[in-house]
Amino acid sequence: MYEEEQRPEHGPLAGFTVGVTAARRADELGALLQRRGAAVLHAPALRIVPLADDGELLAATKEIIHQVPDIVVATTAIGFRGWVEAADGWGLGEDLLSRLGGVRILARGPKVKGAIRAAGLTEEWSPSSESMAEVLDRMLEEGVEGSRIAIQLHGEPLPGFVEALREGGAEVVGVPVYRWMPPEDIGPVDRLLDATVSRGLDALTFTSAPAAASLLSRAEERELLPEVLAALHHDVLPACVGPVTALPLQARGIDTVQPERFRLGPLVQLLCQELPARARSLPIAGHRVEIRGHAVLVDGDLKPVPPAGMSLLRALSRRPGWVVGRAELLRALPGAGRDEHAVETAMARLRTALGAPKLIQTVVKRGYRLALDPAADAKYADV
Repeated sequence: MYEEEQRPEHGPLAGFTVGVTAARRADELGALLQRRGAAVLHAPALRIVPLADDGELLAATKEIIHQVPDIVVATTAIGFRGWVEAADGWGLGEDLLSRLGGVRILARGPKVKGAIRAAGLTEEWSPSSESMAEVLDRMLEEGVEGSRIAIQLHGEPLPGFVEALREGGAEVVGVPVYRWMPPEDIGPVDRLLDATVSRGLDALTFTSAPAAASLLSRAEERELLPEVLAALHHDVLPACVGPVTALPLQARGIDTVQPERFRLGPLVQLLCQELPARARSLPIAGHRVEIRGHAVLVDGDLKPVPPAGMSLLRALSRRPGWVVGRAELLRALPGAGRDEHAVETAMARLRTALGAPKLIQTVVKRGYRLALDPAADAKYADV
């Protein structure tokens, strides 16, 4: 058992930097991450079109009032509530609820059921799995030919859902609640992409498929897509709240991690398991050293390390116990130029930050090495 597991003074994500692409509920996700010790870099990859200004939602609402559907599928609680509130603001709330009171309403899950009942309506059925696939299977089994079906959308794509209903003979009307557009200020997104490419992030979180698609699109515009994909393949952990959110990344060949329950809390708990498990842990000079994104745990004590120092430490840890020359270490320092004195300066700061100078040995005229414990030499001899 590592010492850090016994020390309550820092959280499981201490020393890691996590990128947040969410626009909605970003503060909640950021607070959950920070509470567990993470540094958070937030860059909303999209912005939400205000409901009151959304002409598409207004048009869809009027269409449903004037031509009542047979079935309404409600997919999210916040989306359903927002739709009813927007209709109230346009003076259409009573008309909308009176029309919905006479149709079959299918709810994706318990939160949506709560929103439906809060509006004075009653759902006909809801799957225990909270799965849209189960909703679709039920509708197709019952038969939808000739039915008019309204689906409350929430910015997320529903792969194959609408197409399957139309193939079954249904007329499908989309209700586009909370549409998303590119952010007005693209600067934070660009900084997030730069941090991804430079490995300044340990994980990148996604809570909606459009946000993932938007981030990749911006990377493509900046001709950074190959570098971003390489980072997500090997060094930066892509974490998605669920399988639908992961689709744009999977389409680019990126494997993601996802919690079993598609919620923010489980997503953060998943990161608390995954990131520490990916950290390099080494027995050095009688200490247990765990190398994290922007900090190091020395016997469970958190030691923040400057970026240059982390670059040197990672270069040394790739070949623990072996001598790494100054020229190679210089190449590991971003923007250091050709002056090997920069290595000595950064190394001195690294040793000070670690608080245990004997962790790194100077090998005269050759370079530096991690003072790997003798018992570990055989294990790492071929690294």
